[in-house]
Order: sequence, then structure tokens, then C-alpha cells
Amino acid sequence: MPHKDAAASPAPPHGTAPRVAVLIPCYNEAVAIPRVVAGFRAALPDATIYVYDNNSRDGTRDAAAAAGAVVRGESLQGKGNVVRRMFADIEADIYVLVDGDDTYDAAAAPAMVRLLREERLDMVTGIRVTEIEAAYRPGHRLGNLMLTGMVRLIFGDRITDMLSGYRAFSRRFVKSFPALAHGFETETEFTVHALELRLPVGELKTTYRDRPPGSVSKLSTFRDGWRILRTIVSLVQRERPFAFFGITAVLLGALGIILFLPVLDEYLRTGLVPRLPTAVLSAVLVLAGFLSLVCGLVLDTVTRGRREAKRIAYLALPGPD
Repeated sequence: MPHKDAAASPAPPHGTAPRVAVLIPCYNEAVAIPRVVAGFRAALPDATIYVYDNNSRDGTRDAAAAAGAVVRGESLQGKGNVVRRMFADIEADIYVLVDGDDTYDAAAAPAMVRLLREERLDMVTGIRVTEIEAAYRPGHRLGNLMLTGMVRLIFGDRITDMLSGYRAFSRRFVKSFPALAHGFETETEFTVHALELRLPVGELKTTYRDRPPGSVSKLSTFRDGWRILRTIVSLVQRERPFAFFGITAVLLGALGIILFLPVLDEYLRTGLVPRLPTAVLSAVLVLAGFLSLVCGLVLDTVTRGRREAKRIAYLALPGPD
């Protein structure tokens, strides 16, 4: 039987087991969700399993309820919106987030929770390992490698599978996470949030399998890849403004100088400036480069203040007992 939602409290009494919540965002997963709920009920028998339905039209809510999950809904479409709602509503000490498509191994959840507790971590990511090509298509695999590599290069080399939908979180991570994403780019936000605040994180290899027959993927390699790439660029602009606007300043300045060199050469030879529009354009580009550099310096100070505020909010919550 599903447990009732526990009352809010900063930490469990000393010596008691932590409250574990399994969070499953769902959209049209009636075929897979009974197996997912059953798997996590067996793997984490003391956990409360929540299924948040995101406007499904195939009976997902009824299937999840029949399987024994606590079923709730979120009307705003998109995984990021569902995650934001779940993190706000549910009170627990440890949170296990997993997709409702039955592609992740529920048997790995106890090891992820144990690693989170023993190492006093804030996030443990389930690294997908599979030999089934249909489960992890080459396009998705290549896109994940490229996007993960970008984030590792920019924000820190502490992650392997940035786009995994299987994670375990501490309470202080969940309750200090801004959750601004709307869709599948929420996994990118998890990773960047942890890396930016230098939170203790870990990884654990877990089996990844194909969807059950009758279940259809909602992912689009190019559309969702493009959205994630835009999210990374936006996060770089927001979290690394000096680097972002500094590079922009260098590019604008270099282009302005390249355009100005022929004008300068002609002026030195003839004393005339026949290419006046080019001269004006080059001056505008160099000026825009200086403005971009100043913006980067100002926003870098603002970002440092925001990062300190997020760190203080994170530290205000009790750590793992």
C-alpha cells in the first residue's frame, strides 16, 4: 500500500531511517508505468512512490494508481514543469527521480541511495550502460557525448552522463534547486547546478534497456538536442558571463580591426578614406566589443552575488544525517 505524504521536517529523528520518495514524471506511459512502480516497490519497499501525470491521454493515471503509486498531476506540459512541481510538493530526506518508461533498472536504486548516504553526497547519477542499440540510439549517444563534453569543458570535469534521467538527491539539493527548465533540458540544469555550487556528487553504472512493446518514446534527437544546446548556451551566459561576453568582445573587436586594416592602408597611401561606411562599421564593431566586455565584467559581479545567495540557501538546509 502507498504511504501517506510525510509531514515537513528538516531531518528524521536521530537513529531512524530516512524518508525516501521515488518521483516518476509521466506522459502517456500506461504500458510501462505498472512495471516501473512494481520494480521500485520491490527495490525500495519503505519508499513512497509518486507518479505525476503530465496530461496523459492513455490511462496512465489509472494504471499508476492500480499499481499502488500516489498519483498526482501537473497541467503545465514538459518534464521540467513536472520536476519543479514534485520538488516543491513532496517532503522527504532522499529523492529518487526516474523516468516512467521502464528503461532504467529499479534494482540499482538501493545502491544509489546507499552511496548518497555513505558518502554524504547531494546527487548520484545513474550512468546508462547498454548494448541494446534500440535502447540508446546512436544519435542520442553521440548527442549526449557532445553535450556532456561541452558542460564538462565549461563547468567542470566531474560528470559522465549529463542527460541521464535516473538520479538520487539529498533534501538540501532538492529544496535549493531553482528548477527553471520547462522540458527535457532539466537534466542539464541538475548537472550545472551541482557543478556551479561545487556540491558533492557521485555516479553509479546502471543497466539501460529498451522500452517495453507498445511504449513510444517522446524524445526527438534533433529537436530536444537543439533545446538542450540552447539551454547550455543560456547557462553559460548566466553562470559564466565574463567568459561569454569576453569571447563576444574579442570576436567583435577582431572583426572590426580586420575591416579597418584595408581602410587604414589606403589612408596611409593616399590620405583619403573612400570607404567611409566600412570605417564607420569597423568603429562600431570595436565599440560594441568594448561594451560587451564591460557587460561581462558587471554581470560577473552580479553572478557571483547570485551564486553566494544560492550557496547560502543550500547551507540553510540540514545536511545528511
